[in-house]
Parts: sequence; C-alpha cells; structure tokens
Amino acid sequence: MTNYIKLPAILLLEDGTVYHGKAAGKIGTTTGEICFNTGMTGYQEIFTDPSYFGQIMVTTNAHIGNYGIHEDEIESGDIKIAGLVCKNFNIMYSRKQAAKSIQDYFQEENIVGISDVDTRSLVRHIRDKGAMNAIISSEILDIDTLKEKLAGVPSMDGLELSSKVSTTEPYFYGTESAKNRVAVLDLGVKKNILRNFDHRDVYAKVFPAKTTFKEMEEWAPNGYFISNGPGDPAAMPYAIDTVKEILEADKPLFGICLGHQLLALANDIRTKKMFNGHRGLNHPVKNIIIDHCEVTSQNHGFGVVADDILKSDKVEVTHVNLNDQSIEGIRVKGKNAFSVQYHPESSPGPHDSRYLFDQFVDAMEKGE
Repeated sequence: MTNYIKLPAILLLEDGTVYHGKAAGKIGTTTGEICFNTGMTGYQEIFTDPSYFGQIMVTTNAHIGNYGIHEDEIESGDIKIAGLVCKNFNIMYSRKQAAKSIQDYFQEENIVGISDVDTRSLVRHIRDKGAMNAIISSEILDIDTLKEKLAGVPSMDGLELSSKVSTTEPYFYGTESAKNRVAVLDLGVKKNILRNFDHRDVYAKVFPAKTTFKEMEEWAPNGYFISNGPGDPAAMPYAIDTVKEILEADKPLFGICLGHQLLALANDIRTKKMFNGHRGLNHPVKNIIIDHCEVTSQNHGFGVVADDILKSDKVEVTHVNLNDQSIEGIRVKGKNAFSVQYHPESSPGPHDSRYLFDQFVDAMEKGE
C-alpha cells in the first residue's frame, strides 16, 4: 500500500462557502457540480456510475474506503465522478477479497478528493441552497485563485455529456444464442443493467450515443433500451429524435433515468433541473398501476415536468415518488414503451424494482 501523508485541502462552493480538510487521492485540483448521495454502501459503484460524470460527490456515510476496492463492483471502465468529498477516507480496508485501497485506486485514476470535512454541515448547506458548482484543491490553497478558476466552470444546465462517456464502438454483451436481442443506446449505461439482461436470456448490442435508429434496426433487435447517463436531456436532440423514430416504428422500448427523460421529451413533455435531485438507495416509489410500493436506488439531477404529463394525451403516469410526489415512471399510450426515473438494476440498492426487466423481456417476446 502506498505511503500517504494527509496534506491540507480546500473545498470552495460557488456561493463562496469554504470548507477546510485533508487531501484524498491525487494531489491536484478538480471542479464540477457538487451533489450528495445518502447511500450507506456501494461507494465503488457510485464512483464508476457514468451518470455522475462531471459531478463532485459528497458521501453522507461517515466511512468511505473501509472495505477496499473490488473489480467486480465497477459499473464502467473507470471512475466517472469529478471528485470526492467525505468525512473519513479509510485507506486501511478490512475485506480480504479487495484488490487495493481507495487511495491507490484514486491515484491510479487521477481523482482528487478531500476528507475530514463536516459532511453533515455540507449536506445541510447544499440541501438548503441547492446544487451548485464547486472546486476541490490540495495544490492551490489561495481562496481568490480558486474563485477565479471556479468562475469559469459551466453550469450543468444545458450541458450534453453522454457522448463523452458513451462507447465509441458497438460491442456485445451476453450469449449470442439467447432467446431475445436488445439494442442498447449507450448514454452512460451501467454494467449491472447489461447483467440484468444477460440473466434474462437477452443478448445485448451496445451502440454509441449518436447511433441512428436505422443503424440499430439493421441488427434486427426484439426491443430497444435507452440507458441512464449524465448531463441535461434537453441538450440531446440527437437522442430525442432516435427515441421518436423507435416509437414511430412501434418497437418495444424501455428507458431508465436519462432514458426516462428522453422518452418524455420525445412526447413533448419538458424536463427541468431539480433543486437537488435524488441520489440514494432508499427512495420510496409507488407503482400506481398495481398499487405497490418499492424502495428504489436513485441518481438524477434532472426530472420531468409533472404538469406537462398530467395534461398530455400521449403518456400516462405509472410511478410516483412518495417523498416529493415527483414523476418516477411513465408509459406511452398505444405503444409498448415505458420508462422509470430510478435504477431498477439497483447496484447498489434493494432489488424491489427488477421486475421491470421481466416486464420488458415479456414485451419483447410477445413482439408487442
């Protein structure tokens, strides 16, 4: 394990709030939109979730790194968060199966973080003031210099980021002889989504974000999946057009998170940047179609406009968040197309919502 001395570090928020702490990971400077996740476990899945691209993550759990790093728990090829803020950055780890420490992991991936921060105070501040940009530095300790650098960071509102995390070439996942085939539009897909398809005898071909419907249709899939991903969905006209074409062809379609927002936009329903977003493992959601409550894993900073859906003659609500009544699921009337705002692959998180994969597979098999 790498020898490590905790050097001073600074976290500066866009509103001028300053937090002092200790360097974690690579010595350097990083910027992004600050957000927090309330999950008690799953830090490695969070770090590698492409939906967090461009964001500085605050973990509310007091101990991060305490069970080390395991290759089976990554959701993409590398760490996607822009930086980490935590209370205790645990370099020593207890799990025998772990391959390395979080410090070695961050240094290898060039990730800058800050520890020994009062994360309770920080989360309360973000919760009250809303999402905002931030900068972490363990090499620049002058506040005025950090303010200058932070001023040049663009807002997440209006940013198209999915093409930056998507695969550059199509690839396959699963068994070629599987019963069904799904075309996955990769806007930042997580590996556990693909695993859920594979476990249900579905062979996936994963396409780059800007692939056209015509190109995907040449593979003759049984259905289409629109993945999760980072950034502002309204800044993705290319993906909105693709979803519209899938709907026009009347193909089975399933969307998760960003895919949910794009399905809404394809049906003239607006999206909006949320004050804080939903990020955690215990968000209660009600399936109003079957009158059933499920505990869900969530990660999103944008959402769909509820008033637009309630006025729409194209879609209907299927799921509602029981904390704030926001829309968590929709389906298109007269089409076999549905989506949810949360993450039914639930890695990490409870498995209450994995029935949605079964629902989609049933739709593909019926060819409806």
